[in-house]
Amino acid sequence: MKEIYIFYFSFIIFFIFSNPLYSQISPKIREISKITVPKENFHLYLLIGQSNMAGRGLVEPQDTVGNNRILRLNRDGDWDIAKNPIHFDKKEAGVGPGLSFAQEMPDSNNNVIIGLIPCAAGGSGIDFWLQDSFWEQTKTFPYNNTLLRVKLAMKSGTLKGILWHQGEADCSKEKSAEYKDKLVRLVEKLRKEFGIPDLVFVAGELPDFNGCSKTFNSNFYEAKKELQYFDVVSASGFTSLSDGLHIDAKSQREFGKRYAIKMKAIIQKQIEK
Repeated sequence: MKEIYIFYFSFIIFFIFSNPLYSQISPKIREISKITVPKENFHLYLLIGQSNMAGRGLVEPQDTVGNNRILRLNRDGDWDIAKNPIHFDKKEAGVGPGLSFAQEMPDSNNNVIIGLIPCAAGGSGIDFWLQDSFWEQTKTFPYNNTLLRVKLAMKSGTLKGILWHQGEADCSKEKSAEYKDKLVRLVEKLRKEFGIPDLVFVAGELPDFNGCSKTFNSNFYEAKKELQYFDVVSASGFTSLSDGLHIDAKSQREFGKRYAIKMKAIIQKQIEK
């Protein structure tokens, strides 16, 4: 009988810790950091959109290794060393593209610090990013919250670019038909709000596994025709979590690298201009 109980207990423990819902980890300690470089050397990047920007990928040990040159503006408005999950929009927050993006951005100038400003809100449609509207799922005002957090961050650093991944909530035929114009308005509105007319804006495609990606992604390329300092990141070849909706951690790490390639290319062109 004792052996049966031991076997049963061992089976339960194995089931719990092999289940992805229980194997996701988070950093036990968040390290607050003080900004010790001039504003021009503290490069800020805003992360906005819905859940695939916030990230739902499974957090693994490699995602919780910090670097004192990559910081995150946390929920309380303090800077800490960036570790996944970067976002905190929902309890499901996991690996998104933000951290791997930042890891690709530092250059040979060791005095440059990267600051990530996470503001994505899971499930939010583009309309919630065009005006001060309350989004029930995250209990926030995505647009207003973004303005407040960015302006706080800009007291210490220089805003260099925006990463955008959103569209799943606007995949219907009716909403998709209006999406390009709304995206152009959003880019122009944010540039005006932050007083940076040439602020770089990089949007990510919806992944292949999303049923409407083939038709919807054309909106990003149409917007590119109307906007300067704007580009689109391919989501080709990515795989999803078991829900079929969210990008898995491996693909998110690659997504961040692709965002960085586009971001650096536009910034370099601005420097050379």
